[in-house]
Amino acid sequence: MDFSNKSKLLVVDDSAFMRKLISDFFADNSKVEVVGTARNGKDAIKKIQQLKPDVVTMDVEMPEMNGLEALQRIMQICPVPVVMLSSTTQQGTDNTLTAMEYGAVDLVAKPSGTISLDLHKIQDELVRKVIQAAQIPIAKLKKTISKSSVSTPPVSQSIRAKKTISSPVIQNTVAPVLTVNKNVEWHKNSKKIILIGTSTGGPRALQEVITKIPADVDAPILIVQHMPAGFTKSLATRLDQLSQIHVKEAEHGDIIQKGTAYIAPGGYHLKLRKVGATFAIVTDQTEPPRSGHRPSVDVMFEDVSQYSEFDKIAIVMTGMGYDGAKGLVALKKTGNVMAIAESAETCIVYGMPKAAVETQLVDEVADVDDIAKTIMKYMS
Repeated sequence: MDFSNKSKLLVVDDSAFMRKLISDFFADNSKVEVVGTARNGKDAIKKIQQLKPDVVTMDVEMPEMNGLEALQRIMQICPVPVVMLSSTTQQGTDNTLTAMEYGAVDLVAKPSGTISLDLHKIQDELVRKVIQAAQIPIAKLKKTISKSSVSTPPVSQSIRAKKTISSPVIQNTVAPVLTVNKNVEWHKNSKKIILIGTSTGGPRALQEVITKIPADVDAPILIVQHMPAGFTKSLATRLDQLSQIHVKEAEHGDIIQKGTAYIAPGGYHLKLRKVGATFAIVTDQTEPPRSGHRPSVDVMFEDVSQYSEFDKIAIVMTGMGYDGAKGLVALKKTGNVMAIAESAETCIVYGMPKAAVETQLVDEVADVDDIAKTIMKYMS
């Protein structure tokens, strides 16, 4: 068989059983060839330099040099797209999110701990994510790595509280009605809701955006990030520590509040229902996944499109596939909507934003660094 067009994969895990199992997943794959395995982080660095793989799968918890330490070294000396495998323990999810800050491009949850005898349950997901990761240009990784080296340190709760109290009110300097395009009359004083959808590369993009939104933002924020169950809570906690706004994993029955961001829990669609004059979160596990995703950006956009009480600001950021494009069509058909897509320049994967742009319903394309500013432009 001709392997010349196949992506080269290195499998890194301290368990020989897991290395064999993961390697077997790609035995007959037409797009990926396993070129080697490594038993810990130190071994992985040596093998990456020797074998020059296009993509790496790496366990988070390993002896001698764990996945986090290895990842930092790899991104410094021999950058390559890395998909992390992790248990869903609290420490596992926290470490995996740290790994994504360090430059890992995606994650897969082991179904039952460090050595998962039932790893076949996530075979399709792992294979798909490895194929996708292998396509990510090294230049994109290097950009995000250089940004993360100067990333914001965690903000203490006391500083956050101080910021919240002293946050200045942005003075309005524009006319009450700003006609942005011929189909939308954008009212300064209308009730607003901010909707964000993202996937591969999303945790870092969300950190870039959410940490720049002021505490006094006059709207609730709903977020769908494609992520396995167990990881969204850690993501919410991390963003909450770094941000002026409050960030939490959405819970069924939460009454949505201005200045709070709600992240859809892994495995559940995020919807709303009207409760008197307010709106409450619905976390729905009964509706099947859409295009393989639950939560789905399309489902969130379509659900919120039914409520005329809000003008909507819809943002589609980095991610593989086309989730969000159909939902954007539904939003635009039924109300006042400003749509923002992340630019190809800053996306780790320019899939979802590209699909949104191709609907010809996107009002602005912005680099990830400018998305918060663009959102706030429509809030004032």
